[in-house]
Amino acid sequence: MGKKRQFTNKQNPFAKRKRDSKERGQTESVRREKPYEDIVRKNESFEAYYKHLNVCKPEEWDEFMGKMQSNLPVTFRITGSKSQAHTLLKIIKDQFFTEYRRAVAEFRESGEGVVPEPKCLTWYPNEFAWQLELSRKDIRRSEPLYKLHNFLIAETGSGNISRQEAVSMIPPLVLSVEPHHKVLDMCAAPGSKTAQLIEALHAGGDALPTGFVMANDIDNNRCYMLVHQAKRLASASCLVVNADSSVFPSLKVKNEAGELVPLKYDRILCDVPCSGDGTLRKNPDIWTKWNMGHACNLHGLQYRIVKRGAELLEVGGKLVYSTCSLNPIENEAVLHHLLAETGDAMEIVDASHLVPTLKHSPGMTYWEPATKDMKFYKSFAEVPENYRTVIRPLMFPPAPEDVAKFNLDRCIRVLPHQQNTGGFFIALLEKKKKLPSEVEPSENAADEVKTCEAEPPQKKQKRYHRGFKEDPFVFFDGKEEIFDSIKSFYQLNDTFNPLNLLTRCREGKKKNIYFSAEILRNIVTTNENKIKFINLGVKAFARCDNRNMVCDFRLAQEGLESVNGFIGAGRRARIVKDDLIKLLSNNDPTRPPEIEGLSEDTQTNVTVLEPGSCVLEYRGEDGLEMDLVGWRGTKSLRAYVDQHDTVHMLRLLGADVSKYEKNKFEDNRAAEAEAEAEAEAEEQD
Repeated sequence: MGKKRQFTNKQNPFAKRKRDSKERGQTESVRREKPYEDIVRKNESFEAYYKHLNVCKPEEWDEFMGKMQSNLPVTFRITGSKSQAHTLLKIIKDQFFTEYRRAVAEFRESGEGVVPEPKCLTWYPNEFAWQLELSRKDIRRSEPLYKLHNFLIAETGSGNISRQEAVSMIPPLVLSVEPHHKVLDMCAAPGSKTAQLIEALHAGGDALPTGFVMANDIDNNRCYMLVHQAKRLASASCLVVNADSSVFPSLKVKNEAGELVPLKYDRILCDVPCSGDGTLRKNPDIWTKWNMGHACNLHGLQYRIVKRGAELLEVGGKLVYSTCSLNPIENEAVLHHLLAETGDAMEIVDASHLVPTLKHSPGMTYWEPATKDMKFYKSFAEVPENYRTVIRPLMFPPAPEDVAKFNLDRCIRVLPHQQNTGGFFIALLEKKKKLPSEVEPSENAADEVKTCEAEPPQKKQKRYHRGFKEDPFVFFDGKEEIFDSIKSFYQLNDTFNPLNLLTRCREGKKKNIYFSAEILRNIVTTNENKIKFINLGVKAFARCDNRNMVCDFRLAQEGLESVNGFIGAGRRARIVKDDLIKLLSNNDPTRPPEIEGLSEDTQTNVTVLEPGSCVLEYRGEDGLEMDLVGWRGTKSLRAYVDQHDTVHMLRLLGADVSKYEKNKFEDNRAAEAEAEAEAEAEEQD
């Protein structure tokens, strides 16, 4: 009896909680008499500082503070580079929002009350970004909204939507990335902006982009957040690296002539570390810690990062500097510092036309630095000697006669009360010529590689650089025997370059084969000893050791979009809607649908295929197109996609997805009831 009880405890946490509660007697109920105290959303220094700076008009102050002290609404965006984006948008507008209105009315227990309509963020292209007047806590903890929660989880998992704060979407938009651009995201984790940059890179259609996105973070562990984001979008043109962005290394690439040349970037995003007071609605604990010291301490680091970004930028390229802070010491002062040091090499340009209808304020041209105890200074000459290591000369605004030449008013300041968002700062800069800190090329061509790029001084590596030892990136060299069978079986055309395939092991059986854009192979093989590469490419082929198979590798769904255009007609089969729904709805991998049970058209297309991995093509009359990995067995046919992709595809096809609608509240009630019954049975024993 005792062993059985011990096993049950592990299986049913609710039962254990009941027993623990009984053992504690009245202690728990006494403790709960005092409710949990929420964080007091107030900070006198914060209010004094921003009131003094006139961060908003005096008549808007109460509205500004009211929004700062309230919860942040939920926002999400549709992945625009996905081929089914417009179909998903139609489903969201026609079906999802109807269910949303019903659920919110029930959630608020006001059948006659007004349910706030979902709000389209009109400054985001193609109606792909929406705001819901609910907090994250509302959605996560309210039973009427469980379908909404499930929808967001499933579509986020499949990479077709991203949950992201509205103002966080702005920097990648104004960067205007195109498929041929070389893009560097200097402080990328957790990766929501990186995902947008990848989307923009792939916005050119089915063709693989010739550019790339390099996502960097100083923290090795946070780099794996970037890997997760990149995997959702299945891009062969993204790589994740681990380096200190303030001294980001100068990388080289081989040009068409095979010569080593400096790698310069067309677009750079500097979303730098900051005090984060623009996120107070999402992170209320900042109210308890806010003081001016944070901004002053970060100013130097922020300047070093954006300056290094400016050095790595191609002449004519664009750089976005952004923070989730409202503090001019971290925003305009950093840019003033940069522009004063670099002369006319960099210029702030107007980006407001790139986000039409976005309500915002211009950048500040005057501010006063302050100490922790809110003593303000109009000039560096006023700063006491003991504060001169904290408040620096270039933290002050430009002199009145120089204001016009810095164009600080072209910056974008988004305040929470302007459209019910968080706070954010964005500035778009264009590089007009090389910076003074960049070393000019030598007249001697033999020395050009050595002198054309200034290498920043390297700092001693800190603890957060340590992390997992990465597996090697082993690119194919053209002699791999396994590629011959892959090329023959999948009828890969001659434009497919096997040198863009790689594995993560030097010896032994290759488990997975990854596909990478050619430019990434160039970067990795040329700079292996200069920077730590964390991840690149997408899984294109996975080992499948079935007996009597001609090819040992099956296609992987995450890499299909990258290699699909190279696969021949002999490994493709057109499938009709009802059959595709049948395949996707099959939950038993040991009993896939029989080919004989499918429609005649599908049977005709499938039976000519040799058994093994294949591409299943669906072309709907409504314009919906889907390609997915299938497996043609001797007598059966199955779809090789994960659950998130399965739910997404079934939703697009108009099929029933109710069996995937898990109601965790019902499950918890059932578990509670079981625990009650269990506890009663034990008492009787």
